[in-house]
Amino acid sequence: MSARMSLQARAKQYLVERRHLGFNSTTMEYALARLSSYVAKVGHHGPLTIDLMSDWARQAKGGHGSRATAARQLGMLRPFTRWLQQFEPATEVPTDAVFGPIPGRVTPHIYREDEIVQLMDESLKLGPVGGLRGKVVQTLFGLMACTGLRISEALALRDADVDMKSGVLTIHQSKFGKSRLVPLHQSAVAALVHYRKQRDRHVQPSADTPFFVSTRGRLLGQPIGDRQIHRVFEQLRRQLRWVDRGAHGHPRVHDLRHSFAVRRQVLWQEQGEDVDQKMLALSTYLGHARISNTYWYLTGVPELMSLAAKRFELFADPWESDDE
Repeated sequence: MSARMSLQARAKQYLVERRHLGFNSTTMEYALARLSSYVAKVGHHGPLTIDLMSDWARQAKGGHGSRATAARQLGMLRPFTRWLQQFEPATEVPTDAVFGPIPGRVTPHIYREDEIVQLMDESLKLGPVGGLRGKVVQTLFGLMACTGLRISEALALRDADVDMKSGVLTIHQSKFGKSRLVPLHQSAVAALVHYRKQRDRHVQPSADTPFFVSTRGRLLGQPIGDRQIHRVFEQLRRQLRWVDRGAHGHPRVHDLRHSFAVRRQVLWQEQGEDVDQKMLALSTYLGHARISNTYWYLTGVPELMSLAAKRFELFADPWESDDE
């Protein structure tokens, strides 16, 4: 990298140009910030190389990311490195040679109601006896299952973001830099009220108190890291001996979000609702950057594909359907 301008400065220049062209650069901004930090950490000087960027991509999710995750991380750098070549001609542009092509979306594990009940029950049994840990985990997974929140969004909630009177969550600066309001069903509000009462017996609350708190030793009352929740989930998943019905190899925490979206669309299909009219509301509720991300479920999940096919049959040949 040129001594005249650092990688961080070039990244800022690139992002300004992208925004002027109308691009939403939030995800790219996070990626380039992490890349700049990594380059500084390893003490690299000179043009960006594929080896350097590949090593950075492998650090995704604390080094525990899949090959597909690394491929996506590396692929994200291609437009930036092409742009950077005008200033640093020796800059290398990543290809698919390292991690293979970026895979498309694959079918998630869609939880049945009995599986969610099992998860909630097992979560509550987490020790120590008389402690808060089981209730924290149970409420967290329950909230994700009934709202479709991302785990990062749920763990980022503060007490001030959870309005029990109005039954609304405020999600600040989520994955794509957007904030939104998430209305809650009364049953969800009741569960959150019960949880907070129990939590407040262990933690002195304030508006800035994390809604979901760590429960051990000196970390009591501090925010929970998502790695900890993923470890707990893996433990519970093994205990419950679930069989994966998706294509990721095993059920995941994030599949709670997918399951919420699919259950809502299944209900609309069964009720004969105009799904197209409902999709914008669901996309907004989930915090999707593009409505196409919401429509993906209609083609990417077998349960919805089957229902959509049946509705199309009714549309295409209503007389035959009436004879049945």
